[in-house]
Amino acid sequence: MKKILITFLFLPLIGFGQQSLNFIHNGINREYIYYAPINLPADAPLLFVAHGYSGSAQDILNYSSMNAIADQNDFAVCYPQGTSDSSGSNFWNVGYDFLPNSNIDDVDFLESLASYLQITYQLSSSNTFFTGMSNGGEMCYLLAFDGSNIFKAFAPVAGTVFPNGVINNLFSSGVSIPFFITHGDNDNTTLYGGDPNDQFWGAYLSVDTLVDFWVNANALTDLVIDTFPNLNNSNKITISHKYSSTFLDNEVWLYTHQSGHNWGDDGDMVIEQEIWDFFNRVSVNTSAVITEHYQEKNIIKVVDVLGKQSPEKKNILLFYIYDDGSVEKRIILE
Repeated sequence: MKKILITFLFLPLIGFGQQSLNFIHNGINREYIYYAPINLPADAPLLFVAHGYSGSAQDILNYSSMNAIADQNDFAVCYPQGTSDSSGSNFWNVGYDFLPNSNIDDVDFLESLASYLQITYQLSSSNTFFTGMSNGGEMCYLLAFDGSNIFKAFAPVAGTVFPNGVINNLFSSGVSIPFFITHGDNDNTTLYGGDPNDQFWGAYLSVDTLVDFWVNANALTDLVIDTFPNLNNSNKITISHKYSSTFLDNEVWLYTHQSGHNWGDDGDMVIEQEIWDFFNRVSVNTSAVITEHYQEKNIIKVVDVLGKQSPEKKNILLFYIYDDGSVEKRIILE
């Protein structure tokens, strides 16, 4: 009998939809939510979104509306969850004064989880980004100062830096990373001007200090200031400061609004879209590398529709997984 090979379009075999999962780190069972749009292409970007103090992965998923942005722009999202303190509140270990004895290494946890997701779901190691609200925004800074380059760029919202925190190389030389900072002028929880005398959270730095650091670290010389239209007539005006340089790819953005300690969604802008636009702007184009891989790819394994490894069979749909991250659907008819 003559065999007929039907070959379908190349599609990645990446889990899609929303999953609540666990990751063991330093002997601790850590929770996270992973979301991937349907038909997410191989080497797609990965974005982490971190909750604030006392929040959860599910809270920031609902609050940020980032899944909808992922659906529109083809990237995966991870919502990690911090560990719980003695009061049962989830937190990221950024050096709060009231948690002096915490030995949780959240920097290594998040970097390890990012590497795991990149490999497991065939996601881009060049375009992995991190954003977070409040305590989650504070994790942005610690990860950036760590200098591991696991994350390409950061977008802290309503966050700050605690100079007496859990990392020793704050403001280390040679740091050059794209940064997008969003903060409310009327934030009464994390003051825009910082607070060197805070007796609960601990002394923390001003937004302008942090912006100046990242502008200087990236050697940026040009500035464009713009004001968003007051679309909802709330008069909570959002102003953008965008720092760049003619000869450099990195940029630093600052959005200030006249709301309080929140995600920055006062109606004049969609902050999650602005965050993704920034990340997309500073992303690395890997299309040339991917094309080269397609030309010299090798089959790793063959699986069925349930994801179980399978020998070649006739008259059933099989997925051929290649070493470049692509997947080919085939049905062999006899």
